[in-house]
Amino acid sequence: MKKIFFLIFLISTFYSIAFCDENSEIFYQALISLPKDKRPSVGLALSGGGARAFAHVGIIEVLKYASFPIDYAAGTSMGAAVGAFYCAGLENEKLWEFGEKMKERKVGKDFSNAKIIKLMLSGSFIDPFYIRQFADSELKDKKFSDLKIPFACVAMDINTGEKIVFTKGELALAVKASVNLPGIFEPIPYGSKSLVDGGVVEFLPVEPLKDMKADWIVSSVTEAKIASAPKNVVSALMQVIDIRGGLLAKQSKKESDFIFSPEVSDISVSDFNKSTQAAERALIYGASKIDSLKEAYTVYSVKKIFENKVKE
Repeated sequence: MKKIFFLIFLISTFYSIAFCDENSEIFYQALISLPKDKRPSVGLALSGGGARAFAHVGIIEVLKYASFPIDYAAGTSMGAAVGAFYCAGLENEKLWEFGEKMKERKVGKDFSNAKIIKLMLSGSFIDPFYIRQFADSELKDKKFSDLKIPFACVAMDINTGEKIVFTKGELALAVKASVNLPGIFEPIPYGSKSLVDGGVVEFLPVEPLKDMKADWIVSSVTEAKIASAPKNVVSALMQVIDIRGGLLAKQSKKESDFIFSPEVSDISVSDFNKSTQAAERALIYGASKIDSLKEAYTVYSVKKIFENKVKE
């Protein structure tokens, strides 16, 4: 009993002094210097959103600058692509080059008017040539086991509606499946399954992080603003996916411990010419939230460590 009262005294003393400006950074630095098994593990969830989701690059840069620990990551759709590069250990400038390369490789051409007309007239799927080319050239022969941070990405079997979570095997295949828009791009064969974009079943992949045993979850969410009626079949399908994603994200956000929501809702799924603009906005926004993130994680960690000590 004396031990419990002493621990309560310590924790109350911590709260009274820790978050004075001069002390908060000291506590935070002490916390993140601990080995992973001595502090709560952190998972990073990266939502879908097409070109909007490049905002994750700005958030990741803020996290890196603050030396904020990320022990696990999970991504859906374009969040899977950004997450794969991040977990592979790419430097910040390489992540920004990712957005520039998407423009150079004309990924947006997979949504060109000519391809939309083909979809409408023939009823056949659009071939996402530029997206496939980009994933194959950048991820090459990488496997999940090659990554520096454990990573998961989400796809869906369109035959059954089953959620497919990749955590091992060929990385390029998993990313291509996760960004493969249903009803627009041809499903990717995977054994007896036919895989499409995971955003239909899990727009913000918090659950895979829990399965990976992350204690504390940071989410980066890039939802759409539905402001007008769709102009063609493709934009209608993408708007439906955006609406579905927003509905799914509501529950996932409730299960997150901290949420970054940069304002990029005006950027469409297919507007990859604005991908770096999305990241720039997120960088400014993320910088304004980083102190709140560090404080929230430190408070949670002290509470968790205290609870563990009481159980001993």
